[in-house]
Amino acid sequence: MKRQITLDINDQPYELTVENRTRLLDAVRYAAGLTGTKEGCSTGDCGACTVLMDGAPITSCLTLAVAAEGKKLTTIEGIGADGTLHPVQESFMELGGLQCGICTPGMILSSVALLEDNPQPTADEARWTLAGNLCRCTGYDKIIKAVLQAAEVQETAAS
Repeated sequence: MKRQITLDINDQPYELTVENRTRLLDAVRYAAGLTGTKEGCSTGDCGACTVLMDGAPITSCLTLAVAAEGKKLTTIEGIGADGTLHPVQESFMELGGLQCGICTPGMILSSVALLEDNPQPTADEARWTLAGNLCRCTGYDKIIKAVLQAAEVQETAAS
C-alpha cells in the first residue's frame, strides 16, 4: 500500500509517495534524490547508510521511511553551510580519512553527532562511537585523527 509522507531532510520538506515497507535509505536516495547516503551491507552492520534522525545516528537501511515522518533528518548533503564544508569533512579530506567514499558519509555523520554531544572526545571515545561504521580502505587511524582534529578546529572557532 502506498502513502504520502513528508520528510524533513536537511531542513527541506520532501513530499514522497512510498510503500509502507520502503526503507528510509531508499526514500532518501531514490525518492528524494540525495545519493550521498550509501548502501553497504543492508543489514545495519556497516554504517554506510547512517543518517542523523533528530541529531542521533541511525542506520537508514533498517528504518522505515514512514517512521521518519515528523523527525528532523540530516544527510551528508546537509552538514555544510553556505557552500563550505563542515570541519569534520575538512579534516577527513586533509588527513586522508577517506578513500573509496562508501563509508565516508556515515563516518562523517557519526562523527558530527559525537562532536555535538561531546565537543572534546578522546581517541577511545571516537573509536567507540565509530565502532558501528566499517571501512575497508583506510584503516581507522586517519579517521580517528580527523575526528580529533575537527574537535580542535570547532573549539578554536567557538572561542
